[in-house]
Amino acid sequence: MAQRILPNGTVEFRKIREEGMVYVDKTDLVWQLAKGTQYNYLSRPRRFGKSILVDTLECYFSGQKQLFEGLKIMELEKEWIVRPVMRLDMSCAGCDLVSAQTYLNDVFAIFEAELGITSSERLAFGPRFMTILRRSYEKTGQKMAVLIDEYDSPLLHTWDNETEHNAIRNIYRSVFSILKAESRYIQFVFITGITRFSNISLFSVLNNLVNQSFNPKFATICGITQQEMIDTFGPELEAMAEKNGWTMEQTLDELRQNYDGYHFCEEANVPGLYNPFSLVGAMDSGKIGNSWVVSGSTTLLNNFVDHLDTTILSYEGCEISKIMLETSDISTRDPKLFLYQSGYLTIKGCEGNKYILAIPNREVKEALFGVVVPMLNNQYCSDTVTMMEDLRFALTSGDMERSMKLLGALIA
Repeated sequence: MAQRILPNGTVEFRKIREEGMVYVDKTDLVWQLAKGTQYNYLSRPRRFGKSILVDTLECYFSGQKQLFEGLKIMELEKEWIVRPVMRLDMSCAGCDLVSAQTYLNDVFAIFEAELGITSSERLAFGPRFMTILRRSYEKTGQKMAVLIDEYDSPLLHTWDNETEHNAIRNIYRSVFSILKAESRYIQFVFITGITRFSNISLFSVLNNLVNQSFNPKFATICGITQQEMIDTFGPELEAMAEKNGWTMEQTLDELRQNYDGYHFCEEANVPGLYNPFSLVGAMDSGKIGNSWVVSGSTTLLNNFVDHLDTTILSYEGCEISKIMLETSDISTRDPKLFLYQSGYLTIKGCEGNKYILAIPNREVKEALFGVVVPMLNNQYCSDTVTMMEDLRFALTSGDMERSMKLLGALIA
């Protein structure tokens, strides 16, 4: 049998389908999302499948039916209307004001050229966006789908520069205000991010924006459930078991402990989710690794979480009010909020009006104790990781004397 191609690090739906890569079929949920609320926001941790979801929506709204052959959506969609799509990937907008302005200007200029609009960089982005929406509708007779991926990226990177941060916020206000004012020319809006910045008017000017982040209906639209893993990656699971000398039960248990455990709603009957980036990486290599933290998931923690090294243990099983988790933004400086939004904590239960948060799995726990805490303390990560591995071995072998010495060294 020819070796299957896994989408390891690939976020392009078109590429996955055209090159015959293995694909976890989420298109039924994509269709439900596209046919539902007009204005939508979804928050998920980085490397959790947001970009491929946006790419799938782009292919759907632009009517690329051939890419969806054999998928669940084919039983649901009958029309396949070709609509204009504007996609803004704000992770490409750089880390400063000039880069963000340049990126938006380039995207708008492309649309203006296609629509025969005389471009004027002297105009604010809001009026330019309004003209694009109106002219696009006049030319095509179809309303536009607007997809904004990683909207918060420039804001996160300028957090410690008040002048740049406020200037980017003002640009966002200009653009987002048009999204509501010109709703008659818009078919669908979908915005993704990691964190909330309520004070930029995303959640105030766009007061009809529905936060789907905690909606049980779309809880599994990003990430991979255990059943999806078993159904989709059968050959890879068998190969991993053989490579490591494990039974299938041991293989599933290792994967579950390392990558499962994410929950994004309070409903108990919604299955937990595996980190898709880490899981596909493990399926591809045939071994357990730490793909998520290696990919740079720790870079912003020290900007938003103070004294993590002294408080991390208290976050295991901590409580946070539902209202705060669902509606607050990171300007509150609550470390639990940012740790949840960035994927280091997840929902483990619900008691009354409070969520119970906990570290989702072994990969994240090892990232926190082996990489993040040493990084914040300016320690050498490799030394800490080595001591943690030695401690684990000493504990499992019953060598309590050595365990106590290693634990003391780690605490010191």
